[in-house]
Amino acid sequence: MTPGRALVFLLLVAGIVFVFQNTGRTEIRLLVPVVTMPLWVALLIPGAIGLLTGMYLVRRR
Repeated sequence: MTPGRALVFLLLVAGIVFVFQNTGRTEIRLLVPVVTMPLWVALLIPGAIGLLTGMYLVRRR
C-alpha cells in the first residue's frame, strides 16, 4: 500500500466515524425558514460548496 492510498484510507475512515458521531438532528435557519437535518449534512453542505469553489478558482488560473 502506497502512502497516498494509506492517507486516503485514513481520511475515509475518519469521514465514516464523523458521520456516525454526528447523526443527531439540528435546526438550521436559512434566511426565513427553519430546516431540520442531521448535523453531518449541515456540515457537509458548506464543505462541498467550499470544495467546489476552490476547484473552480484553481482551474481558472
